[in-house]
Amino acid sequence: MKPIIFSLLMLIQPAVFAQDKSAYVLYDGNGKKVSYHKMIKKLVEKDIVLFGEFHNNAIAHWLQLEVTKDCAEKRQLVLGAEMFEQDNQAALDLYLKGKLSSKGLDSAARLWKNYPTDYAPLVDFAKEKNFPFVATNIPRRYAALVAKNGFPALDSLPVGERAWIAPLPIAYDANLPGYKKMMTMMPGHSNENMPRAQAMKDATMAYFILQHHVPGSLFIHYNGAYHSDDHEGIFWYLQQAAPQLKTVTISTVSQKDISKLAAENLGKADFIICVDEDMTNTY
Repeated sequence: MKPIIFSLLMLIQPAVFAQDKSAYVLYDGNGKKVSYHKMIKKLVEKDIVLFGEFHNNAIAHWLQLEVTKDCAEKRQLVLGAEMFEQDNQAALDLYLKGKLSSKGLDSAARLWKNYPTDYAPLVDFAKEKNFPFVATNIPRRYAALVAKNGFPALDSLPVGERAWIAPLPIAYDANLPGYKKMMTMMPGHSNENMPRAQAMKDATMAYFILQHHVPGSLFIHYNGAYHSDDHEGIFWYLQQAAPQLKTVTISTVSQKDISKLAAENLGKADFIICVDEDMTNTY
């Protein structure tokens, strides 16, 4: 009898060890571990979710799809993403209506190189469920103009093209920590217009989120974590324009040891996906 029990224990131990080796851990902003199901319960109580990703992080992309599917079981959704620029909305709409093929969308819109693996599943889910999918970002050529010449560079845009950006002038607080930090990211290459270009992106994304938010529905927006970390960026602009809406943020961080949230990652968002730094990237 004892040899049988010993053999069973030997089989169980590796299984338990494998379960303890996680690819990621979910935390709240205070660094307390939280379950996935508790996070979903909180998300569906809100009006807007800002899902901050690392653009090449496989876990973040997988969770974006899973979170979207699970929220869709409880709420009507509107989806939107930084990865689509506003002047590509018409092509995106045609694809969602089945009037444009995947190849046609690739030709008509400026898709990111990781679109097929990381964002196509989200767009296809929206298509399947007949959810709107909003291209929220400013056309990159206009952000580049701001980065070079500041906000006045946009004053000469034709009226029709101004429809693709947040109404001018936008509010801008150069003292927000995230914008100040940008000035130190690339010593010798940064200038005061770089955070202005970032703010123009943030303001535009917030604007189109609000333009397409439907009362009673949940808007899930996918963006680089820096655009909403520390409740700045897009979140700040949403609060300026519509403080009555309940917005929740998710961020993605990478750590060598994911058993405890590092001090520098505390407070980055309402929910924080802490990913093992050895996780394979999508590109």
